[in-house]
Amino acid sequence: MTRVLISGAGLGGLALAQALHRGGVDVAVYERDPTPATRNQGYRLHIDANGNAALRACLPPAVLDLVRDTSGVNGDLVATYGQRLERYFAQEFPGIPESEISNVDRDTFRRGLLTGVEDRVVFGRTITGYRIADSGRVRIEFAEGGTDEGDLLVGADGVGSAVRGQLIPGFGPRDLGLRCIYGRMPIDAGTEPLIPAEFDRGFSWVAGDNGIGVGFAPVRYRHRPGGYLMIALVTTPERIGPDLHGTVIEATSSWDPRIKTIIGYGDSTSFFPITIRASDRIDPWQSGPVTLLGDAIHTMPPAGGVGANTALQDAATLAAELLSDKDLPGAVAAYERVMLPRGFDTVENSVRMLGQMAGR
Repeated sequence: MTRVLISGAGLGGLALAQALHRGGVDVAVYERDPTPATRNQGYRLHIDANGNAALRACLPPAVLDLVRDTSGVNGDLVATYGQRLERYFAQEFPGIPESEISNVDRDTFRRGLLTGVEDRVVFGRTITGYRIADSGRVRIEFAEGGTDEGDLLVGADGVGSAVRGQLIPGFGPRDLGLRCIYGRMPIDAGTEPLIPAEFDRGFSWVAGDNGIGVGFAPVRYRHRPGGYLMIALVTTPERIGPDLHGTVIEATSSWDPRIKTIIGYGDSTSFFPITIRASDRIDPWQSGPVTLLGDAIHTMPPAGGVGANTALQDAATLAAELLSDKDLPGAVAAYERVMLPRGFDTVENSVRMLGQMAGR
């Protein structure tokens, strides 16, 4: 039986593990974080038609139902505003069926993707490198000591991928010179009336005259009370102070009072920064028993909300090839022929969209 090792228990790695486990493949996932809840990696994620198709392809029906039932209420609007909430652009998406997922809370989504494969995932194990044996099998090494061996290693270990660093030395995402500060305002009886009606319908981008912008998007869970309004400030590094919540408040101090009020009610402990990066297109390498998935190969900015969807597509494509009649080298090569151009086309579109949003 083919044995597949996956470095990283992020969204793409777990979707791949689900599909392979469902298909009878021996799969082991190794994640450096000690627990699923160790690092705050984000809040609301947009799931598009491609992401929905990938989830249907990867997940057993019961897990797909769980992920859908714990997702957010579907929105129907994407809109852009000026800092005084004058609307510049709006696109409506009416009639999204309840069977489709349009947004998820990242942590809730990840817990759903772990369902049924918990015994395949080992937390607190950091893959630092690998060696390809004469037999063609891959032996991985852990920072904590020990090794494991499989027929294929999939680097799904994100922006700082150790697997990528060995497979493609010197290739990594570049800093785009922007930072995003994420936070959230809990939705409760006191804060509910503060949210402008259009902000509650989907994703709203507010562009400031000072060259920054803030995105707002709700997560209202389908089958349980509560939720939150995500807040995402895009700015430059020099504008970020030690108090992240204070940075967002200061950046929007001259904006419409409704925006200032929302941000003021944000949970001050929920704010964290990320560096916005993007990978440059790279020529295909010689396919072998090591490959990459998601941010490990095609890191992209959050503009357009396509990063998670692209990782899910990678997982579905790779699983389909591995579960086909092709031999392992042929399956990996077929996957990379699709994944590489698709991923880098998406990166370039995302970078262009970020430039438009940030006025660059």
